[in-house]
Amino acid sequence: MMWSFFSRDSSKDFPYDIGEPVAGFDNYSIWTLHKAKRKGTLEEVSVFVYDIRSGSETKSELAKAALKRLKTLRHPSILQYLDSLETDKMLYVATEAVEPLGTYFTKLATDSVQKGLYLAWGIFQITRALSFLNNDGNLRHNNVSAWSVFVNSSGEWKLGSLEYVSAADGNPMPPAKIPVTLEVYDAPEKNDPTKLKAATKCSVDMWGLGCLVWEAFNGVLKQRSNLKDIEHIPKSLQSLYCELVGASPSNRPNPADIITRCRKPGGFFKNDLVDTLLFLEEIQIKDKAEKNRFFSGLTTHLENFPDNVCKHKILPQLITAYEYGDAGSAVLAPMFKLGKLLDEVEYQKRIVPCVVKLFASTDRVTRSRLLQQLDLFIAHLQPPVVNEQIFPQVAHGFLDTNATIREQTVKSIIHLAPKLNYNNLNVEVLRHFARLQARDDQGGIRTNTTVCLGKIAPHLHPQVRQRVLVSAFIRAMRDPFPPARVAGVLALAATQQYFLLSEVANRVLPSLCSLSVDPEKTVRDPAFKTIRGFLGKLEKVSEDPSLRETMEADVHTATPSIGNAAATWAGWAVTAVTAKFYRSQSDSSRPRPPLTGRNLSKPASLEQPSSSSLSTTTSSVTSMTSLEHESNDTSASASDYGNNDWDNENWGEMDTSQDPSSPLAASSNNGQLITTNPLNEVRDGWDNEEWGSLEEDPCEEEEQAEQEQQQQQLARQSISSTTSSSQQQQRPLLPHQHQQQLQQHELNDLIEPLAKLNSHNTLSPSRQQLRPKELANLSSSANTSPTTPGALTNCNNISPPTSHLNNSTHNANWNSDSWADGEFEPLDEPGLGNSKLDEARRKREEKKLQRQRELEARRAQRATGPLKLGAKKL
Repeated sequence: MMWSFFSRDSSKDFPYDIGEPVAGFDNYSIWTLHKAKRKGTLEEVSVFVYDIRSGSETKSELAKAALKRLKTLRHPSILQYLDSLETDKMLYVATEAVEPLGTYFTKLATDSVQKGLYLAWGIFQITRALSFLNNDGNLRHNNVSAWSVFVNSSGEWKLGSLEYVSAADGNPMPPAKIPVTLEVYDAPEKNDPTKLKAATKCSVDMWGLGCLVWEAFNGVLKQRSNLKDIEHIPKSLQSLYCELVGASPSNRPNPADIITRCRKPGGFFKNDLVDTLLFLEEIQIKDKAEKNRFFSGLTTHLENFPDNVCKHKILPQLITAYEYGDAGSAVLAPMFKLGKLLDEVEYQKRIVPCVVKLFASTDRVTRSRLLQQLDLFIAHLQPPVVNEQIFPQVAHGFLDTNATIREQTVKSIIHLAPKLNYNNLNVEVLRHFARLQARDDQGGIRTNTTVCLGKIAPHLHPQVRQRVLVSAFIRAMRDPFPPARVAGVLALAATQQYFLLSEVANRVLPSLCSLSVDPEKTVRDPAFKTIRGFLGKLEKVSEDPSLRETMEADVHTATPSIGNAAATWAGWAVTAVTAKFYRSQSDSSRPRPPLTGRNLSKPASLEQPSSSSLSTTTSSVTSMTSLEHESNDTSASASDYGNNDWDNENWGEMDTSQDPSSPLAASSNNGQLITTNPLNEVRDGWDNEEWGSLEEDPCEEEEQAEQEQQQQQLARQSISSTTSSSQQQQRPLLPHQHQQQLQQHELNDLIEPLAKLNSHNTLSPSRQQLRPKELANLSSSANTSPTTPGALTNCNNISPPTSHLNNSTHNANWNSDSWADGEFEPLDEPGLGNSKLDEARRKREEKKLQRQRELEARRAQRATGPLKLGAKKL
């Protein structure tokens, strides 16, 4: 028992599991190199093993001297020592995981550019290590070759094999080396003692550096005479190489001088890889401006860098720079690009926590960059992370005052939709989309909201999809911005498999037909194409009713077949809508103001669209290049707005200069503000399904009541300023303003009889009262049509919606927060004579009291519970 205790193998106490040896290394060293792993953590390391029993006393002394030097010498370019164990039989030295450069040559990339950059970095590191030994440590290495240099997992070259290190002021004679295969690297002065007098403290190591340079471009050195062959050595290095392998020791340069010479412009060490890695080593002392410039230009250089250097050297530095420094958002692009090199486990561990932290940032530039590059990392995000940590932060962008953030937030839903849960996708996203499509002042954002809705349609719940799509796309077709109308048409065609045939006949086709006379040809062309497609679909079902079930198969399907949609007549629209968003001019970079907390303003000169062509425009939505003032001015062609460019790979900003709904679009060429009648804002009609809007405006009724009271006051002023003569046919012509006010007053008198007439129709009770905005349309129609006393004789003949192409009523009812159709269209009614003014005033007062009671009842009803999706908006 006692004997077994003393005879126990002490190597079992060594905390590393030693693996297989590295072949070929023992031919050039007294050590054998083994791959190993740390016990417990399984961290990969390398273990140098020396067998004391089979070695001579000289070898043992060399091994112990190497261990001593390795423990005491610490430098980024010298092999890193971890642990050691010495027994009476073996000597173990654990270091970072490395591989001899002599065997690593076969793994170098064949690409000449990448190989040249990498070899320059490796030779630079060894030169830096020799400068540390010769100049700072006053030591000589005496054994520089491809077999004394080791490469770690990051691709860094580390100087090892310290068995022959000696003092620089000692005997200049190079030591005898074991094994004899290392003698090929001996300097010529070893065999010529007369030259030793000219030797310097670094002359021997510079000879070895010359041998290393030759091996880097030609392979392992077999005989000394091969050093004369300089064919494969770069021209920028040939003169220095000749100095290194010169016969005279005094002519060999100092390693510090080599670094200085080769780091100058045009030098061998002056390249993108060396510059990048040196900057990362010194990043803690760089200011913020230098960091931003560095990271902004890094992405373009990564293609030429070796993968192991990018993965293990650059990427960890980027993550650290963002988490613990002030690197800013510029670090995101290279970080996400290099993240592709990681496996899934590493990505979840290193990148995903950083992404979650970034989405919580309040910096607009950071948020915009994240949204733009979402496609680079969305595949690695798990649905719980997306719904609980990512989406709540993204949703804030829908309400951002800056148009760039709103634009990028809309686009990001394309990538997030497959991983969103029911509430986030079918409630929250659609609520924000309804508001953006109705109220956003940027025409491009309204356009892309429609495009995005068409893209995410397969992911929506079938019932929500059936209720929302048609109403949303019809409203888009009434948008005053031409590309928005094109988007509505294309979206209808691309999602045609989700519509019931009854919807196609009763809602879709009537809306499409109104676009057949659109002033823009880019709108008319896809409209005609879509109309023909829907008519052909209805005709086929009419001829063969059994096809109805097949054509409506995807309406109630949770996961419809996309392939089936693409194979139908609407395949062209599927390609257009599912390719990319509406193309704008963010890709044509130009100087723009930086991001602020306010909406960005448009240029002073705006052009209105014409029926022949769309003018070249600029956008109020900036791209990322404008945020950093790094762009040049270019312009876009008129073809950018055609439906053929919907599959362009560039997203960029949205063009809104042609958007009449934008606040700044009212300025005329003369610089005068063109005011529009607020009464022309009419709610979206077509409320057949009564599913209501996705959000509630509590102040809407109050605002309408105030507008009505103002109109009534204007009418009273008009009445008091006009004559009370009873001669209606010979009444003098009033001033224009008073005439409009009087006509408005006369139209108010139509409320009661028209409400009674509507009660006899088949319309639902919720539509028996005209809204104030509909009265505005009555006013506008009364201003443009003659008044005939007999116009009310046939109130059941309510005409279909008139063309929206008239300039005075152009798309007047597209701007509504609800994706629902079916309200009254304005009626052309005649004005009544002044003899009825007294009666009208009495009715007006009664109606005012009635409306106040209704408002109070609605407020009380709204307070009883929360607004639900599908509730009718009052």
